[in-house]
Amino acid sequence: MRQGLSETIISPDSRDEALHSGHHPDLQHHFDDMEQQKEASSLGMWVFLAQEIMFFGGLFLLYLIYRMNYYPVFAMASSSIDVKWGAINTVVLIGSSLTMAMAVHSAQLGHRKLLVLFLVGTIILGGVFLGIKAKEYTDKYNERHIPGMENFHFEPEAGLNGVTPEVSEALSRNEGFQRTARIFFSLYFVMTGTHALHMIVGIGILIPMVVLAWKGRYDSSYYTPIENFGLYWHFVDIVWIFLFPLLYLINRTPHIG
Repeated sequence: MRQGLSETIISPDSRDEALHSGHHPDLQHHFDDMEQQKEASSLGMWVFLAQEIMFFGGLFLLYLIYRMNYYPVFAMASSSIDVKWGAINTVVLIGSSLTMAMAVHSAQLGHRKLLVLFLVGTIILGGVFLGIKAKEYTDKYNERHIPGMENFHFEPEAGLNGVTPEVSEALSRNEGFQRTARIFFSLYFVMTGTHALHMIVGIGILIPMVVLAWKGRYDSSYYTPIENFGLYWHFVDIVWIFLFPLLYLINRTPHIG
């Protein structure tokens, strides 16, 4: 039977005794040595990330197909999203990648307190990202830009990049235009929502990691979980680096006619 969390935490003294005896306390019975265990864990993580790439790749492909077919509407709908919040979140995630990289480095060197500090910093930055995203979603709700809402309504901002008040009013009443606008906002919520879900899962994994790190579970001889999670976190950050320009920075000078 699998041991509970409390049973898997080994005191520093016990770890030292086990290491001196020639058997690493974190070596699982089905591996010959720690190197083999690390290689198997790393391979598993890369296989998982390959699956994630295929998953997000499908979403990006769907987005690009619709964008090519409905570019003017996508450009106008994109202009309703506040670039400021997206840019701030980009900086926040880059910062979280830095703290995660420093956490891996600290684990490799066996610096327990620094490891805990950088893991907590990563959690905080992830929380900031999610908070800003919640603010953006609230704004979209108040603007009636949620595709599933019965009173969904998107009206291009008059005076923005040559869109006259007359054109704006006409488009706001055009059912075909509204259907296409729904496609953009549907993709916006699906893509950013899926990304945010990965962030939530990541933070959920980080919290017990902080507890284990504080209790001395990870050191210079065993840091594979920290290293593998770092790959996951960097992947999630890279996905956002693509989402930001695709959703927020579309050319904002659409031609109507």
